[in-house]
Formats: sequence, structure tokens, C-alpha cells
Amino acid sequence: MEYGYSILMAAFSAALLLYAGLMALFKDYKMIPYRARVSFKPKNEKKYMTQLAKVIALVSISPALSALTGLWNPFAGMIVLIIAAVLLIWLGTRLMKNVE
Repeated sequence: MEYGYSILMAAFSAALLLYAGLMALFKDYKMIPYRARVSFKPKNEKKYMTQLAKVIALVSISPALSALTGLWNPFAGMIVLIIAAVLLIWLGTRLMKNVE
């Protein structure tokens, strides 16, 4: 299976994007796993869910880029995954700072 890594990363990216879309569509705070939900109660749940959906969609770019790079070289795809994930999670924390 020559392109196994790329297929796996593309599926993971699609799953994250689907989850982000469902979160943005329904804006239900209970879509967050319980162990994460217990520690924080936002004042405006709908705004929080919209922003969180944006962050998850942003982070889903990382495995997509990794999948594209993995078509060329799987090792380079892993490096792209790590670097892009760190960068995009950092950008996501900047987006979530203004949400309470």
C-alpha cells in the first residue's frame, strides 16, 4: 500500500472537517467530550461553539497538507504534519482568546 499514509491523513482531515461542520451547524455545547466540558462553562455557548468549530476546521488543514506531502514522501508528510499542527493550533489559540 504505497499511499496508505496519505489516505489515512486525508480521512482524518475529512473527519475533523465534518466534526467542525456539525459543531458550527448545531452549536450544541454537548458535542464537546464530557471530560473537556466539565472544566469550562462559557458564558455564550453558541459563540463559543462557532469559534471552536472554526479552530477545528483550521487544524484540519494540517493532516490535509500532510496527506498531499505524503504522496511525494511519507517522511516529509510527517514533518509537515507536526510543523503545521503546531502552527495551526497556535493560531487557533489566538482565535479563541476573545471568546468567553
